[in-house]
Order: sequence, then C-alpha cells, then structure tokens
Amino acid sequence: MPEMTHGTPRSPVAADWELDPADAGACERLARTLCTGGHDQVDSPEWVARARDAWEDLPLPLRREVSRFRRHSGPHGTLVIGGLPVDQAALPATPTVLGSVQRRPSVPAALLTMVACGLGEPLAYLAEKSGALVQDVVPVPGQETFHGNAGSVPLSFHTENGFHPHPPDYVVFLCLRADHDRTAGMRVAGIRQALPLLTPAGRQALFAAEFITTPPPSFGPGTTTSEPAVEPRPVLSGAAEDPDIRMAQLVTTPLTTRATAALAEFGRACEATARTLRLSPGDLVIIDNRVTVHGRTAFQPRYDGADRWLQRTYVTTDLRRSRDHRPDDGHVLAR
Repeated sequence: MPEMTHGTPRSPVAADWELDPADAGACERLARTLCTGGHDQVDSPEWVARARDAWEDLPLPLRREVSRFRRHSGPHGTLVIGGLPVDQAALPATPTVLGSVQRRPSVPAALLTMVACGLGEPLAYLAEKSGALVQDVVPVPGQETFHGNAGSVPLSFHTENGFHPHPPDYVVFLCLRADHDRTAGMRVAGIRQALPLLTPAGRQALFAAEFITTPPPSFGPGTTTSEPAVEPRPVLSGAAEDPDIRMAQLVTTPLTTRATAALAEFGRACEATARTLRLSPGDLVIIDNRVTVHGRTAFQPRYDGADRWLQRTYVTTDLRRSRDHRPDDGHVLAR
C-alpha cells in the first residue's frame, strides 16, 4: 500500500486507513445532498451525473488515496478505508429476498456511487441483479449453499465476470452491517503476491488460452454474452511480471492436462498468500478486479433483520470500450 498521509492506520485484517471524524461528517453531509431535491433513482443518468460532480467535493485525503490506488493498486490489489458514514440509525432491516438491490437514494448508495465515479464510471450487467448499479450482498433464506452473494457457505476465489468481454476493472463494497458472530470474512489474494510462488511451467500454462470461464450462478441459467460461443482464454494475460487475472474457481474449466495442473497450482498460491478482511460497518473495500481474486468465509445468518449487509458496485475505467453493449450509452451492459 502507498504511505498514508492522513487518517489513522489500522490492522490489515480491518481497514488500511480510516477517515477522521471531521472528514466522515463531511462525507455524510455531501451524501445527503444526493438524497434530496428530486425523485432521481440511483440508476438514473441524473443521479450518476450528480454523484460524479459531488466526488470532487469529497475530502481531499479520501480523494487522494483513491487516486493513488487507481494509478497503482499496490502489492495486494485492495484498499480498505474505514470510518465512512452508513447512517446506521436509519438503516432498514437487512433484505432477505433474492435479487435485492438499492434503487432509492441513500447515504451508502451515494458514497458508493461517488467513489465509483472517482475510480472511473459505475457499471452493471442486465443479467445480474436486473442491471442495478448498487446491489445488496446479503444472505437469503433457503440459499445458504448458493455459491454467490445470496449464500452463506464459503465462496471460492474469483474475479468478477471474467467470462464477459467487458469485466469490471474494480469492485467496490461498503459494509452496512457485520454478521452477528463477526466470523464472516472477505478473502482476497493478489497476483503480485501469488506470482512468485508459481513454477515456470505453471506460469506458461496460465498464459495459454486453455481455459473456459462461463457465467457465474448469479447470472442465472442459460446466460450468454454477445459472443457466438465461449472461447478459450488464458487465466493470466498482459505483462509477464505483472499480469491480469480472469478466473473463477467455480466456473473456470481447464482444457488440457497442463492447464489442470496450473490452475490447481494457482489456487494453492492464492491460498498461501490470501488475507481475510473482517469488515465493520463503514468499511469500504476497493478491489482491483484485474489483479486480485476474492471470496468469502462461511458464516451463520439468523434472518432477524440484522444480518450481514454489504452493498456493491462495479467500476470501469473506460466506459467507451463497451459502447456496443450499452443501449443509449447508459451504464448497463445489456448483453
């Protein structure tokens, strides 16, 4: 991580950096301005435009750290900022239905959207959570074993939407509530830590187009992209010394013997270098989806209205490159 110039450092299992109370108050006041003065929905172009302008008015220390992270996401490919306001006193019960999203303006949604605009542009996929820009990550009754954001069993390592021609560059999470037992952990592992543990043969295989990644369960059955067929891709691409990742342990299939061995080797390297982030309300996590995989430990939901609740948004640094997938130049990829 770059040297922090403002705020309070904390343990690496919590936040890397924490907002001063005065700056947190300034963030809350600014977020509330996005929740008043109209009937805009979170997904509307007007809301995003207001959030984009409001980003420039957030406290300088916060903007500086996000800007530095955008230039280089550091050895772990994650940035965790604590102390953001989530308006806990006004939070409703944790949602318990499939496909839950945040359509109405709120302080957490405003913070997520402003940070997304600081990193690039918010992005969503029509086939996932109905294309909402701000999505709830909550346990859902009956979905305990679901391998996705509605489940509470362990979630294996993955980059977000690596099957798609235009995966997000960043994934941003904001913790609104922690789980009751404080056992749920977000697991992250970056290629910059894992790469030195790979053998030369393993690296060579991971750079070969010998893997197929299909849509995750959160996209529903039968989801396809605009591509005529799912074509083999490498797990690693780009610079040999600092590659990008596209991989999801659940839905990435190796096509050759050496690819099978290399994918298992990569999984072991991720396990050996992984960190577990146990989030508290007000913790914001930015994951560089190009170089970092993430997952989740198991936890026990109670379905009493006070379960673990994260909100999530995706970010692209170049909205233009997906123009042919976005009707009316919006923020939702329709195919």
